[in-house]
Amino acid sequence: MTTPFDLPLRPPSARPSVRFMFQHPAHVVALGFGSGLSPVAPGTAGTLWAWAAYIALQNWLSAAAIGWVIAASFAIGWWACTVTAANMRVLDPGNIVWDEVIAFWIVLWLVTPAGFWAQLVAFLLFRFFDAVKPGPVAWADNRFHGFGWRGGFGIIFDDLVAAFCTLLVIAAWRSW
Repeated sequence: MTTPFDLPLRPPSARPSVRFMFQHPAHVVALGFGSGLSPVAPGTAGTLWAWAAYIALQNWLSAAAIGWVIAASFAIGWWACTVTAANMRVLDPGNIVWDEVIAFWIVLWLVTPAGFWAQLVAFLLFRFFDAVKPGPVAWADNRFHGFGWRGGFGIIFDDLVAAFCTLLVIAAWRSW
């Protein structure tokens, strides 16, 4: 029996569709509930979705409960990214945005309480580190590749490092 791991890679330009998204629950999560289907800058669209979802979560959950949601989202996201990348036959598809969601939720969780402008700065810093991939983010992006659980973790890992870099800049800014 052939598994998605045995199939050849698709060209990176392969874009998932709404139909693809609804073929498996992992796709819905990995594609950020549709935000990753954006034809322009899906990572930015996913991060904006994360920001809006975080604001909504704050209305119903305590900071501790949000921490548990983030932890659960990491485990679920690891599975979802692994399955979706394998089904797309692309190592690190740009349309998978759950990695941005988890990482930006961590940033918001740790900088809150913060007003709109501080959150906007956090958003811009995170998008810079995630898109440009300077230094440690580039290292993390190249650290774990392939299909399977290792590749699924690799999809998330560089965004966690981008979140760490974002938090480091914010901490330095606050202490200055």
